[in-house]
Amino acid sequence: MERPEFALYPYLVAWEVTNACLLACRHCRASAMPYPLPGELSTEEGLRLIEEVATYRPKPLLLLTGGDPLARPDLTLLIQKAKGLGLKVGLTPAATPFLTRERVFVLKEAGVTRLALSLDGATPENHDAFRGEQGTFVRTLAALDWAKEAGLPTQVNTTITRENWPEIKALPDLLAEKGVVLWSLFFLIPVGRGVLLKQLSAREFEEVLHWLYGISQTYPFHVKTTEAHHFRRVVLQRRKEEGGQDRALAAGESLYREYFQDGMEHSRLGVTDGNGFVFVSATGDVAPSGFFPVYAGNIREKSLLAIYRESPLFQELRNKDLLKGKCGVCEYRYVCGGSRARAYAETGDYLASEPRCVYVPPAWLERVGKVPAAG
Repeated sequence: MERPEFALYPYLVAWEVTNACLLACRHCRASAMPYPLPGELSTEEGLRLIEEVATYRPKPLLLLTGGDPLARPDLTLLIQKAKGLGLKVGLTPAATPFLTRERVFVLKEAGVTRLALSLDGATPENHDAFRGEQGTFVRTLAALDWAKEAGLPTQVNTTITRENWPEIKALPDLLAEKGVVLWSLFFLIPVGRGVLLKQLSAREFEEVLHWLYGISQTYPFHVKTTEAHHFRRVVLQRRKEEGGQDRALAAGESLYREYFQDGMEHSRLGVTDGNGFVFVSATGDVAPSGFFPVYAGNIREKSLLAIYRESPLFQELRNKDLLKGKCGVCEYRYVCGGSRARAYAETGDYLASEPRCVYVPPAWLERVGKVPAAG
């Protein structure tokens, strides 16, 4: 199995440009509030961060998230800076009154490469209840249309919980109609306000992942998962069984470059929390991901790259041979590795086995004495 190395540079840098957001989403990992946090990175600090990221080789993808990035007054300037330095920029705005047709066109002109919008239900009633504000479903659909009009590629992000999973099955037809490039499904991690929601069971995870594989074969958009890295194992298993190819993002970026004119391949093989992915909070704290609130330093005190390369936390996360339990002997650990954020949230040990994976590696069966060892 291929073993990509991300020890030198991250593949994707996510910067939470502000914690401010007018919505009160039930799952929000940031527990966003209407106003910025005290001490959020200034314009000058943000520009320096972008300048640093642009020096990485190869240049990583830059994701500007929040909170709601549109709540930050200097957002256009930050995007223009990133574009001028040759970075591809993804943006995840909230469906608030800040998100207008005019703003979408401004974002496209400033340099946004892809607009990522959220749909967590297939009806206004359910989506709006999840997002904590009426009108967000209608505004999100309108924004998808505005982006299409502007020539700005879109992806839809969907958070999956036990509560909304049955309705999620109705979304693929809508996404195909709206012409999205990618459907990115976030499997709930119990952090922030999300601690009050229920995750799928391990068996339900497996059922959903196999369903997503089928969706990837029958719909025109690509499919990826966040914090359900074992989708890569499912895809590889199904490919082996069927001998075919699909539109699920589980393999190397080169395999899918022809499909992504915006260059935003988000699921290169092996990218996981702290291994190819790094998160910078609104106040400059650096973590393996936004769902993994263990901080390795602050960019006000040390460069992002130095933290990423030198932090013991990040070094451990990049060493898949340190994984414990069945993840530690799994033949898929270099392409999957399990969700370190979920392991930490559920067990307190970020190297523990993925709690929501049903797969039992043959090597684990040998270790626990269920089958005789070969030879």
